[in-house]
Amino acid sequence: MKAFQDYYPENLAHCYGCGRNNEHGHQIKTVWDGDETVTRFQPKPEHTAIPGFVYGGLLASLIDCHGTGTAAAAMYRAENRPMDSQPPFRFVTGSLHVSYLKPTPLGPELEIRGQVKEIKGRKVVVEATVFADGVATAKGEIVALQMPDTFTSAAAN
Repeated sequence: MKAFQDYYPENLAHCYGCGRNNEHGHQIKTVWDGDETVTRFQPKPEHTAIPGFVYGGLLASLIDCHGTGTAAAAMYRAENRPMDSQPPFRFVTGSLHVSYLKPTPLGPELEIRGQVKEIKGRKVVVEATVFADGVATAKGEIVALQMPDTFTSAAAN
């Protein structure tokens, strides 16, 4: 199964968190799991906050990109369109709220699970939770906004 991010057009696949064309980024991959979305990510030693624990900014970044990818997939699903159909749906972050529930241990693979809470016009609200060894360590809400045409035309140049 292809990940949502694998469908991003070449000129819109450079994001640090989810862009397959950013060799230094996280390159997360998100897929449907029933009505939820899931991303798995293995933190590296450089993602340390203090020895043994993951840096909170990484968690926010994972929640953010998981949310915008989920928003795109949800919009395709809502319009009953395949993810490779044109015009492409791409989303940017309108707001991001993250709550840190517990320290996230460095070592285990992280699982980010998302649920679509609302689709309204060009806005999708997604809730995402980060799990380490099955324990919820962070939760976020992303308000994702459909990327303005000015972004896509600038990226094409």
